Amino acid sequence: MEWCQSIPKVELHAHLNGSIRDSTLLELARDLGETGVLVFSDFEHVILKSDRSLVEVFKLFDLIHMVTTDHTTISRITREVIEDFASENVVYIELRTTPKKNKLIGMSKRSYMEAVVEGLKSINSVDVAFMPHDVDTHSPLNSLSIDNNCNVTPRKRIYVRLLLSIDRRETTEDAMETVKLALELKDVGVVGIDLSGNPIVGEWTTFWPALQFAKENGLAITLHCGEVPNPKEIQAMLDFWPQRIGHACFFEGDNWEKLKHLNIPVEICLTSNIRTNSISSLDVHHFAYLLIFCDQKLESPL
Repeated sequence: MEWCQSIPKVELHAHLNGSIRDSTLLELARDLGETGVLVFSDFEHVILKSDRSLVEVFKLFDLIHMVTTDHTTISRITREVIEDFASENVVYIELRTTPKKNKLIGMSKRSYMEAVVEGLKSINSVDVAFMPHDVDTHSPLNSLSIDNNCNVTPRKRIYVRLLLSIDRRETTEDAMETVKLALELKDVGVVGIDLSGNPIVGEWTTFWPALQFAKENGLAITLHCGEVPNPKEIQAMLDFWPQRIGHACFFEGDNWEKLKHLNIPVEICLTSNIRTNSISSLDVHHFAYLLIFCDQKLESPL
């Protein structure tokens, strides 16, 4: 584990709400419990449980949505999540989050994302480069800082890009609003669109118009695909030809052939797939299949 933490890493499948510290989540839930919004004891064991089925995972996300409803909290968890990834020597991260609305406190999708950006700006333990003009071609991993004694020392830097997620519970209009917001926020590091959420909710046709609009306007697309058995949807998603897909736990022969033919990378989530019982063990995980295929491609004379 020390070696794993020491090497520079790229993180391409990080959910903001899925990366919250347990301590922060417990604190926020306890505060809501004291105000009577929820019963803390009903949620404490859910937060602390290490192995969850996919159904239980989305029950936890329901709780997270309950406690992350104001701008200050959104900024806080963004700051903490990036600090945690930087501490594990992640040097580039694409952080995905679903812009949310809360009319009771005046939260719009735009103000939600503004809170995320404020969280990025508030980090001082590490240099955070999240705008396109932040890229330093001379020093990709470090910048310089000067302490009070005028000593120049290397300072860790993490490059952050943002993916706006469309939740599968949303309507076509909601999805289109998210895409248009992503286009408006390119200057603060938004590079693409993600489709995620409970995989047994919603229909692919609901989100296709917004995703097609995003593609036509130059936004990259990643889709949570094959988290549950759904051959028709898997086929439709592959036909859409996204830049990446996530998970691919329930692909079958024809799906793999099309994936390889279109050369679509898969965001592999080993620990998640095992802990949610989507895959029974690492011995049968499809990562090995994809790795062998990659080796074969590298050895091919073509």
